[in-house]
Amino acid sequence: MDRAGVLEWVAAYERAWRAQDADAVATLFTEDVRYLRSPYEPPLDGHAAVRDFWPDPTPFTMEVGTAVAEGPDAVVRVLVRYGGDQPQEYTDLWVLRFADDGRVRHFEEWAYWPGRAYSAGQDPDPAPGG
Repeated sequence: MDRAGVLEWVAAYERAWRAQDADAVATLFTEDVRYLRSPYEPPLDGHAAVRDFWPDPTPFTMEVGTAVAEGPDAVVRVLVRYGGDQPQEYTDLWVLRFADDGRVRHFEEWAYWPGRAYSAGQDPDPAPGG
């Protein structure tokens, strides 16, 4: 997977997420995908688990920053701003591993938001709204 291919995948992900198209999960991810919403939380395994989690009617904007790729692995920096009644901003790193067919078989999200603890000496803040 090269950088251009990674950016194409991210654009397809954004289109599907924005349209709340849970059926697009099958075109974006392998059947045995491991989708980690955090590197320390239990993963979502397989299409059904990702489909159940994915739809979110909250309006958002998404800006893709850096994207690097080496072989099947990629890292993408994404800034997501949610609107609605409780606006929230996240800076994410997505760690992706692609299968030979261009779908992602491993998705790992490292999300940070304003006010989140960033040091081992600080108490970790819960996710906004949680």
